[in-house]
Amino acid sequence: MEPTGYVRRVDELGRVVLPKELRDRFGIVEGDSIVLVKHGPQCVFCGSREGLVEFKGKRVCRSCGSGASARPTP
Repeated sequence: MEPTGYVRRVDELGRVVLPKELRDRFGIVEGDSIVLVKHGPQCVFCGSREGLVEFKGKRVCRSCGSGASARPTP
């Protein structure tokens, strides 16, 4: 499953509202699952949250960053 990019806050009672577009897109019914992950910095390429460095205003993990720097720009 790929991330959708929706960010929602949790209210003081611990509730999260899922937008109608999201509910319609995934046809949420009993038996399906939704994974909620705390929003935070991650690699723009692989999604890793470990060993991040900033490169031209984007966060990149060291693994992806070392591969990107080895490629020449056309």
